[in-house]
Amino acid sequence: MGEVRAQVIITNAVDEALARRGQIDPSAIRRYEADALIDKGAVRSIIPSHVAQQLGVASRGQRVVQYADGRNDTVDVTEAVIIKILDRDTLEEALILGDEVLIGQTVLEKTDVMVDCTGQRVIPNPAHPDQPVTKVK
Repeated sequence: MGEVRAQVIITNAVDEALARRGQIDPSAIRRYEADALIDKGAVRSIIPSHVAQQLGVASRGQRVVQYADGRNDTVDVTEAVIIKILDRDTLEEALILGDEVLIGQTVLEKTDVMVDCTGQRVIPNPAHPDQPVTKVK
């Protein structure tokens, strides 16, 4: 399978909540647009430290990650961010790591977005083309 990429918007979730409550102007919401790598093999999403800084999100703790070569490392995890892909969004925390935005399986599942390997793109779940549907059973 070739590389699959998609446009995403990452938003500081605290800024968004404050704007919704009228405590800050909506123009003050910090966002970052990225051509993100979509990785079905990754569980969590990743943002580089410069993206976390631009968004104004701090580390809320650390998590152990395991690389493909078997090495383990401890990395920071962000405060809440909103990740929007294909006009569908979800609240998420991201690992702070690397040099590009990577979208993992939790975002794909929560937004009901699928990877079309043949077309090398992401698509809404054909069973729910108009809006994401979350299974709760």
